[in-house]
Order: sequence, then C-alpha cells, then structure tokens
Amino acid sequence: MNALAELDSLTAMFPPSPEGEEGPLLAAAEHVPHSAVPEPYRTLLDHDAHMTVTMERFHGGPVAVRVLDEKWENGKYCRKITLVREPERPGETERTVQFGLVRFDLSYLDPEPREEILGGEIPLGRVLIEHDVLREVDLGALLKLTAGPGLARHLGVTEGETVWGRLATIFTNGKPALDLLEVAAPVGAD
Repeated sequence: MNALAELDSLTAMFPPSPEGEEGPLLAAAEHVPHSAVPEPYRTLLDHDAHMTVTMERFHGGPVAVRVLDEKWENGKYCRKITLVREPERPGETERTVQFGLVRFDLSYLDPEPREEILGGEIPLGRVLIEHDVLREVDLGALLKLTAGPGLARHLGVTEGETVWGRLATIFTNGKPALDLLEVAAPVGAD
C-alpha cells in the first residue's frame, strides 16, 4: 500500500461526525522526502524510535495520553489520541505535543500490556517499553499535512496551517502489530 492510501485508511477509521461538529481531519496531504521536512520536525519524526520517548526528550519531561475516541474494527483496536505535556507549574495548562491515530492488533501482546493499552492511561510506547515487548518501529513515510478543521481543533492550530507527520508500523515480536499516523504539534516557545 502506498503512503497516501495508508493515510486514507487510517483517517477513515474516525470519519467526521454526521452532525459536522468536527469536520475533516485533513485538508491536504503530501508524502515528502526527509530533506523537505524542516527542523525541528525532521528530528521529531524522521527516526525509528517511539514517539513517546522522542516527545519526552524534546519537551523535557513526561507526556500523557488522552484518548479522544476508540473502537474495535475488523478485530483491531483503533484509537484517536493526543499526547500532552502536563503542566510544570501551578496555573499552567497541559500542552498538546502530538496527535495520533492507531490501529493495533492486540493479539500479538500478552494480557498485561494489552490491558494497560486498553486502559488508556499510559502512552503506548511507554507500555511496550516497560513490558519489554520485543519491538521494531518501521518509519513508513514523512508527511506534509494541511490541517482540516478536525486536526486544527486537536492541535490548536489554524485550519489550513501546515503541520508535519509520519506513518509508521510497529512490529511486536516480529509481527506487524500497529499502524500509526503521528502528527507533531507546532513547536513554539517552551
């Protein structure tokens, strides 16, 4: 499957609501070479590591997962999430650092990590690392995305703004268990 077809497959998991309250996730998408991705987004996205670890390193502290929607589809667990950097000081609010779509064949995991993932309290990468699940992250494509109303709302950007993302597959114990769309939030002054 080519990158844009995979992107369509992932975004189709959570279509806009019939009431039109969110609108389409993306206005446009382009598969781009790594040289077309500006810093710091190239560093954030162009690697074969877990985004949880990458975001924590870049943003200087732990991130938490917020499950926005979830469902089962064709025997696979699908969810729409954001990763947030929790407030460092009283009075601050959490900051979204990443938006993601995940399609996961949980049959490749033991019961304990499977239950933690379904619990939605711990970022996926952290669960896999803490349970020492044999895993390999395969970067599939880097993407230049134009935020539609849905993505703009989740990332706190203006509709039509350019954001950067990636498609990846995570193999657990040698099996292609997860397909991911991961979109970095715009980086401002931290």
